[in-house]
Amino acid sequence: MTVQQISVFVENRPGQLAEFTKLLEAKNIDLRALSMAEAEDFGILRIIVDDTYNTIQTLKNAGYICSVTPVVAVEIEDKPGSLVKVVHTLAEGGINLEYTYAFLTSKKAAAYVIFRVADSDAAVEILRKAGIKVVSQEELETLF
Repeated sequence: MTVQQISVFVENRPGQLAEFTKLLEAKNIDLRALSMAEAEDFGILRIIVDDTYNTIQTLKNAGYICSVTPVVAVEIEDKPGSLVKVVHTLAEGGINLEYTYAFLTSKKAAAYVIFRVADSDAAVEILRKAGIKVVSQEELETLF
């Protein structure tokens, strides 16, 4: 079980994130999570949204270069040390983390962590066997 993350290339210049978020607002697209990595001439926005298909269509129609990447999402308690079990479980299972980011919601006392790994199926199996809640695309879409 994976979640669809959209990766979007944006120019590394002032106002690009403002322009991007204005487009999402105009199309009533709700961001669930956002991470931004930068390079010299461009940035990579990694987003999780409430409607992946419509977001991809909107972005492509606006001239953005984007792609969908499967990532693993887990729900953890929103308290110090909650991430320890997850990352140790993945490490013990031989799963290397390419990148990760997290976000909170108004839903209960939970935090959500996104992991990009080479073998999502193996990561999901290892996490489930350890009793860690893996979150589906549908669950993330309906969080708010």
